[in-house]
Amino acid sequence: MRSATQRDATYVIVKEHQQLSAVIAGMQRFVSLLETGADAPPTTIFRAMLYYIREYPERIHHPKEDLHLFARLRERTEELDDVIDELESQHAQGESKVRNLEHALTRYELAGESVLPALRTLVDDYAQFYSQHRHIEENVILPAARRYFTEDDWADVDAAFSVNRDPFDGDKLEEDLEKLFVSVLNIV
Repeated sequence: MRSATQRDATYVIVKEHQQLSAVIAGMQRFVSLLETGADAPPTTIFRAMLYYIREYPERIHHPKEDLHLFARLRERTEELDDVIDELESQHAQGESKVRNLEHALTRYELAGESVLPALRTLVDDYAQFYSQHRHIEENVILPAARRYFTEDDWADVDAAFSVNRDPFDGDKLEEDLEKLFVSVLNIV
């Protein structure tokens, strides 16, 4: 349950960060199972994790941050421009990193264990990249928003984060991705 002072947008952002962190931890666990020769789920599960990352954070979460949270902060202060520039750059880099993970998984499926170290490296790199990104958003950006936003700012940002912004016209993508998230966690 949220406290009376916690904003809807803050709650949604932190929840989505936690979910993505759980999926990334699942990817690391998956690769660990492959490395030890333990019974690993089929690689379609890893692909489902990558699909989740591509469709949820890359197409829903990050655009909301860019368009509503970061843009509003830029209106209120120039103090965070460099930080926001870096976070927006990281949002763009994230898609490339996910594509590299997809390619590394395909190479593993085709070549087997000999390319597993490369997959491990990319998964760990993505985990570290995302951890740093999340840390900046939660420990720099959200506190700044609490400092600079007006009640009207919060009303607009909360509204943006509380509704589904479906990039596929009318499908309930966020609900479907929530179900995928739960399924992936249950399998891993």
